[in-house]
Amino acid sequence: MDFNATSELQNYLELNERLVWSGQPKKGVVFRTTDIFIIPFSLLWCGFAIFWFTSALLSGAPIFLAIFGIPFVCVGLFFVFGRFIIDAKSRKNTFYGITENRIIIRSGILKKTIKSINLKTLSEIEIEEKKDGSGTINFGPSNPFFIRNHNLHWFSGSKQNTSFELIHDVRQVYNKIREAQQSK
Repeated sequence: MDFNATSELQNYLELNERLVWSGQPKKGVVFRTTDIFIIPFSLLWCGFAIFWFTSALLSGAPIFLAIFGIPFVCVGLFFVFGRFIIDAKSRKNTFYGITENRIIIRSGILKKTIKSINLKTLSEIEIEEKKDGSGTINFGPSNPFFIRNHNLHWFSGSKQNTSFELIHDVRQVYNKIREAQQSK
């Protein structure tokens, strides 16, 4: 069990409830499969937006053309750098817990959000395991608007469903969830 996650989740436990497992997602900058497409696109977008902005400023064009380029530069900078910073900060502030009765996810950058999933009513659990034993556990049915099993999201704020994302020893955690479900 992760000491930081355990201490963060203690306030959200019910009277006789105890944590069976607690943890956090992988910290720091994480490159995902979708970055193969997003990084080149974001570099082209940002590069063109900066070229537009500086060309409009240096060519003596009306100031409106330079101002018009500012939002495009901001979007480009977000896709090049900002999304990695927000994703890392979001995962740093995310804590996972399993009790005998439920799954608890505490997250949020600007405000704390608590999500609780009853183990008795949880019907679908999907595990995605990497060669190093880390991975993701998805809870509940997947969103039909996302392409399943491809982690196609711009950053963690747009993931397809509730999950324990990027955790160590994913199979061990999955087994703890199944044990808690079967003990009821």
